[in-house]
Amino acid sequence: MKIAVAGGTGLTGRHVVEELEAAGHRPVVLARSRGVDLVTGAGLDAALAGVDATIDVSNVTTMKRAEAVSFFERAGRHLLDAAARAGVRHHVALSIVGIDRVSTGYYQGKLRQEEIVREGAVPWTVLRATQFHEFAEQILERVPGPIAVVPRLTVQPVAVREVAAALVALVAGEPQKAAPDLAGPRVESLPDMARRLVRTGTVRRRPVLPLWLPGPMAHGGLLPAGPGPRGTQTFEEWLAERRR
Repeated sequence: MKIAVAGGTGLTGRHVVEELEAAGHRPVVLARSRGVDLVTGAGLDAALAGVDATIDVSNVTTMKRAEAVSFFERAGRHLLDAAARAGVRHHVALSIVGIDRVSTGYYQGKLRQEEIVREGAVPWTVLRATQFHEFAEQILERVPGPIAVVPRLTVQPVAVREVAAALVALVAGEPQKAAPDLAGPRVESLPDMARRLVRTGTVRRRPVLPLWLPGPMAHGGLLPAGPGPRGTQTFEEWLAERRR
């Protein structure tokens, strides 16, 4: 199959492209560096010519609601409209477990993305996954200063490559609409993950101070609420890979 990957040069997208190639598919990368702009729609029609299916792992780095909603609204509409014109038979979008329970600006953008997928003309599957093992590092990168203030959250991190493999398996099958939530093998404390990451020496060494947050986010709102597939790589195994 010829399968287009929106955001194919990003953290998740690179793994999706590798998994597609390993499975014998022909990936088409949709990214600005390849002449395709999801936000404006430039280059999409040409890139999707002859494409059988699409996988959307595009992303924007922001916690602001207006920016997140604007990006996922515009990118999602342009991608799905072009996919419909190209006769794409299956669209798979990656989303996040708990975004309907935890209200943040970024998650509001992801919810809008899901709405656009459901409203679109292309048969679809949405896979919600928990945070990646890289989540603790991403939080640390956003926190300046001599002390890292990390939200006191309970998460169930999953390996990016396992999420990519799940997306590739889904896109090759029939549209499912909402697929079962994908999560990692173990529940973890985000501040503890940050401390263990700091101890590896692969990020800046500094004390980690847990910060309690009110609401669903602090009470398991990011954990899967029901049964579903579980990854195999633990956070500790992921750390061991970083140490090598």
